[in-house]
Amino acid sequence: MKTVKVLGTGCANCRNTIALIETVAKEHGAQIALEKVEDLQAIMSYGVMSTPGVVIDGRVVHAGGVPQREKVEGWFQA
Repeated sequence: MKTVKVLGTGCANCRNTIALIETVAKEHGAQIALEKVEDLQAIMSYGVMSTPGVVIDGRVVHAGGVPQREKVEGWFQA
């Protein structure tokens, strides 16, 4: 199971990123634990200055804007 964190303060792009990740993970049959991180100190601790940011298993894989669907699919391919 992958631990996925979406870093952001709750903007539309953050909500769209969460929805995209949930959809793609489900389509690929990926087991994920999805967490929304809104605390600014916690976001900055990852070095993310532009949200939304995405962290998978402790590693920042995206920052700034909604990621492309193809990029998200790459995160969940077996």
